Amino acid sequence: MAKDHVQIFDTTLRDGEQVPGCKLNTEQKLIIAERLDLLGVDIIEAGFPVSSPGDFKSVDAIARLVKNATVCGLTRSVENDIKVAAEALKHAIRPRIHTGIGTSDSHIKFKFNSNRDAIIERAVAAVKFAKTFVQDVEFYAEDAGRTDNEYLARVCEAVIKAGATVLNIPDTTGYCLPHEYGAKIKYLKENVKGIEKAVLSCHCHNDLGLATANSIEGAINGARQIECTINGIGERAGNTSLEEVVMIMKQHPDLNLDTGVNTKLLYSTSQMVQEHMGMFVQANKAVVGSNAFAHSSGIHQDGVIKNRETYEIMDPADVGVTESAIVLTARSGRAALAYRAKNVGYELTKLELDTVYPKFLDYADTKKEVVDEDIHILMKQNQIKLS
Repeated sequence: MAKDHVQIFDTTLRDGEQVPGCKLNTEQKLIIAERLDLLGVDIIEAGFPVSSPGDFKSVDAIARLVKNATVCGLTRSVENDIKVAAEALKHAIRPRIHTGIGTSDSHIKFKFNSNRDAIIERAVAAVKFAKTFVQDVEFYAEDAGRTDNEYLARVCEAVIKAGATVLNIPDTTGYCLPHEYGAKIKYLKENVKGIEKAVLSCHCHNDLGLATANSIEGAINGARQIECTINGIGERAGNTSLEEVVMIMKQHPDLNLDTGVNTKLLYSTSQMVQEHMGMFVQANKAVVGSNAFAHSSGIHQDGVIKNRETYEIMDPADVGVTESAIVLTARSGRAALAYRAKNVGYELTKLELDTVYPKFLDYADTKKEVVDEDIHILMKQNQIKLS
């Protein structure tokens, strides 16, 4: 059965860049945008053009540069925002305006001092105005995660009639549980008249560590676009991690969901974003962390040496990592020592391994990690010569 394509909407340059201290200049944004286009994402959200002259300049430059992906600019449901975004996007091969408004009762009451009917009117007006500039208009219902489903369906139906081509259903505060978010997407698929005319999109935040799970649950229930960032960077605890959702779909073919992302570029893209933004991922970050394919436990090392798939569900090469790492520590076993020794030129016999292994453990107890230089020292101390 043919797999359904899930569009990858990358917002590293907009939502991701909103992290304090991660400001990029136009040149850096262009470098990352070019890589995202090469990576194979479907949409690049280039920025919020009205927010500053610098952001306008960057969106305009990215629109001129990108050859394959749709280039998107964010706006509020304000006419001037939309005009400025349209101007910034006018050189894009495939432009998209992303406009919207808060729909939860909390936003309606405290942020807008308004009511539900008035919010729908503003949403419809914004989409109609955006359609005068571009054909592709995405509408976001901010704080949809905490919006009553029946009212959210009314909003979605109204903006589809107004011409919206994509419906962004954000869990803006990262509050939803996966089954709740999936049920929300399912409800919209089943209760919004004209839903077949628009693509449902997941935009999940990671405040409770559930952004990836929520996005996948959304896709399982009918969403066909996931909004995400490289390394999961973004406001507060971050956004959905692009590399995580892409590899989940790749590693679970039973979902019948696929993307056009070249996964072999994931690791190098992660490194590029870390370098330019100065925001480094933790070692145990899924897929792209430095320990994602590293093994230090003797039991795990023995299994991986015998057959990589005993403890790795992904081939490191699939994400652009050269090979699994066997890290020597005091928890490492004989197999790991023999393996690493062989890599630096020592073909240990069983007798030699029996002799050197206890001394290796004593040595390893004094260090966090035993490196190649240490192996040479150990072998020299035990009069073991290079093979």
